[in-house]
Amino acid sequence: MAEPREFISLRIAVLTVSDTRNLSDDKSGQVLQDRIVAAGHAIADRQIVKDSVAAIRRVVRAWGKRSDIDAIISTGGTGLTGRDVTVEAMRPLFEKEIEGFATLFHMVSFQRIGTSTVQSRATAGVMKGKYIFCLPGSPGACRDAWDEILKFQLDYRHSPCNFVEIMPRLEEHQKRRKG
Repeated sequence: MAEPREFISLRIAVLTVSDTRNLSDDKSGQVLQDRIVAAGHAIADRQIVKDSVAAIRRVVRAWGKRSDIDAIISTGGTGLTGRDVTVEAMRPLFEKEIEGFATLFHMVSFQRIGTSTVQSRATAGVMKGKYIFCLPGSPGACRDAWDEILKFQLDYRHSPCNFVEIMPRLEEHQKRRKG
């Protein structure tokens, strides 16, 4: 039996992608912030940007350079309409995509909303040693993603494995290139 592990608090940035929201009515961003803090993690930053590839990338690239951010969770812009551009903004920034996240998100979502889950392009990846999770803009989808996936994978105590334990190794490929 493995020794119990101590909790490791992560510093998580929350990005809401919306043309219509502000901090006072951003229900999805607030759902994420409340759950992140309740789990023992810290909010490193929280912003709202318009549905714009350039605006999304500007914030995420800046966060990618910050040493006080371990993970980024975005909400909004993962649907199919012309204004939904989060996936297009984020995927080129990924060094690696976490395909299993989308699969598991759809499994969880199917239990709640049935076949309507196919309208979401939830995705995740790794950039500069940080995890990025792109969630739909509904509070329910944010609750489902956090409660059923992220709260476990972002908890170092979760067995048999979790994202936290491999964080120190996310940039190994960068060290090999330099060496």
